[in-house]
Amino acid sequence: MADVLEYKCPCCAGAITFDSQAQKMKCPYCDTEFEIESLKEFEEERMEEDHDPQWDGENVWQTQEELEDEDGTLVSYTCESCGGEIVADRNMAASSCPFCANPVIIPRKLSGALRPDLVIPFKLDAKQAKEQLRSHLKGKVLLPSLFRSENRLEEIRGVYVPFWLYDCDARAELRCRATRVRCWNTDDYSYTETRHYLVSRGGELGFDFVPVDGSTKMDDALMQSIEPFDYTEAVDFQTAYLAGYLADKYDQSAAECAPCANARMRQSTVDSFMRTISGYATCIPEHTDIRLKQGKITYALLPVWVLHTRYRGKLYTFAMNGQTGKFVGNLPVDKGKAAIAAAGSFAAAAALAFLVTMLF
Repeated sequence: MADVLEYKCPCCAGAITFDSQAQKMKCPYCDTEFEIESLKEFEEERMEEDHDPQWDGENVWQTQEELEDEDGTLVSYTCESCGGEIVADRNMAASSCPFCANPVIIPRKLSGALRPDLVIPFKLDAKQAKEQLRSHLKGKVLLPSLFRSENRLEEIRGVYVPFWLYDCDARAELRCRATRVRCWNTDDYSYTETRHYLVSRGGELGFDFVPVDGSTKMDDALMQSIEPFDYTEAVDFQTAYLAGYLADKYDQSAAECAPCANARMRQSTVDSFMRTISGYATCIPEHTDIRLKQGKITYALLPVWVLHTRYRGKLYTFAMNGQTGKFVGNLPVDKGKAAIAAAGSFAAAAALAFLVTMLF
């Protein structure tokens, strides 16, 4: 099996990529379009080309096609189109040649146990990601005035991020302390009556596709903020979907990510049961017993646009869900505007307090 996989247009031999708008493979040179399914047999044939056994210790040998650096963090590949050297980290599964810009895929990073079960194809392109960035800046009154004009979009990347998706059943028992408060006045006194209650809830919940990103490169807070993804649009994985985008294999196993998934499911269980309790002034969980029954784990690649912009020497990172368009990212704050806003709020509060005092 070749170390680098490139999809070529049969009409003009140009490199073809996945078009998020057409949801097809498209040649940017002759505009010929191809259905993803038409490339499935081609991919299966390439996966079956190499029938040689893998001997113990064989991976200690270095080859010209894949050469690691001294500390084993970088790997070198040879582009089949121009012969240029592609240097990447060990987890890279899809990228592009820095010399001819042709998209390349590393099949060995996506085969066997490393092969994803599902992929959600990109539905939004780079142009839409830039538009979402502009929309994200609108209405931000504390944003420095010069940020819109002086910041420079340094990089925009469409990345298939590796995710572990967990299915699980939860059996839970919840006990809460709750109160109801009644107040009334007489001519001489004000009374407050507080009644205390013990509220219990119990039952089962089912979770499907609870996501945890399996890449240490991606900020976990950003990845959780662009959720949810619509998993009904997930399809069986094929490498053709990666053409024209970046992709990494996971560097955190399902077992390593499981504690995060468990914590999310436990919290979601508590939140779900708490939403069934109403009519109380306060309600505080006193005891929770949540038992998770292990279910299926699915390995998937999910589409994310990552944007980097720099302002006054500081790098700001944004992320957009490549399927739904949900956009997140932190912005700088103008300290002068923030001080004025705080002073204005204080003045408004003081004026309101004075008015209340005058009325009573």
